[in-house]
Amino acid sequence: MDTASNDSQDSWNRDTGFGANDRRFAFSRQTSSKQWQDPPHTPIPINSDDSAKPLLSRNMSSINIPPGSYFASESNKFFCVKDKSSDKLSVLSLAFTILENVRSGNRYMKRLFLMISLNILYTTAELAIGLLTGRIGLVSDAFHLTFGCGLLTFSLFAIAASRSKPDHVFTYGYKRLEVLAAFTNALFLLFLSFSLAVEALHAFIQDESEHKHYLIFSAVTNLMVNLIGVWFFRSYARLNLVYRKAEDMNYHSICLHVLADSIRSAGLILASWFLSLGVQNAEVLCLGLVSAAVFMIVVPLFRATSGVLLQMAPPSIPTSALSKCWRQISSREDILEVTQARFWELVPGQVVGSLTLTTKKGSDNRQTLEFVHGMYHELGIQDMTVQTEDA
Repeated sequence: MDTASNDSQDSWNRDTGFGANDRRFAFSRQTSSKQWQDPPHTPIPINSDDSAKPLLSRNMSSINIPPGSYFASESNKFFCVKDKSSDKLSVLSLAFTILENVRSGNRYMKRLFLMISLNILYTTAELAIGLLTGRIGLVSDAFHLTFGCGLLTFSLFAIAASRSKPDHVFTYGYKRLEVLAAFTNALFLLFLSFSLAVEALHAFIQDESEHKHYLIFSAVTNLMVNLIGVWFFRSYARLNLVYRKAEDMNYHSICLHVLADSIRSAGLILASWFLSLGVQNAEVLCLGLVSAAVFMIVVPLFRATSGVLLQMAPPSIPTSALSKCWRQISSREDILEVTQARFWELVPGQVVGSLTLTTKKGSDNRQTLEFVHGMYHELGIQDMTVQTEDA
């Protein structure tokens, strides 16, 4: 019996990350016959080090865990870092981890990695040419593309990290990283739309005869690179896409990212061509149209991603259906009141619900829970938490 108990305790320690000599959950036990005679005392640790004070005594009402001792080590699973003091996270180890995930990932991960590599090569060449020739426009465009490459790299990192299993720190897993990456791309595209509108206004104020035509070669090359990316993610080249999974949202944001860059490059090419023909206000018209087009294609994605991150009501479930469930629950005789009802999307395709009920004293809560869970499961809410409180 003692052997089985010890084996069970050792298994629990291994699962939760505590060693056999860990004193963080140490406490003293006293016999009930002498407990009223002896005053509460602090447990004596096994080791003789006076500096290692126990964390739980008989007069304490909670267990205090030292910050950074347990959860910090669990959060580094994806980066293969066991301890913060011994193995520090480096850029090289992160790169090798992402490359390993790309090698074993799906075709979209490999396509994204190839597209990022092409953009890095093009951006490096443009930056080098701009610095050698003194062209400020090329240097500015290279920095813009560098920022875009950083966002695409973050999307790749989110895809790789989302494959990790839930742990003791991120109990829901890392799927929401893909939603955050999609939101970041959408925010960048909104900023791009605003900057193009400002550039159009600036072109309207200044003399367009001083427009620099040397950017035409850069725009054509950038358009060719971005069209490759659009072809890679052509399955997600739609405005109103139904997101069934978190990766759909991320891939859609990547497609819109390269599509917006393609529209921007095409606008610059058209503006330069119209200016060469002597068309007045050509740059203002082209940049204004590009700004409006980028804004229109990114707004649905921005609304969808911000709704998930702000934990709004799930759009996949009609509000009338949730209200109908509320009324059916409130109409039961053993339920006095529905005090709290919260429903949100953790990621697209996974709805989480929380419900608090006030029931009559002495009623059978088991039947109530079965009724509530069955009703919401029919709506597609599988992760449901119901709390009952007696009146």
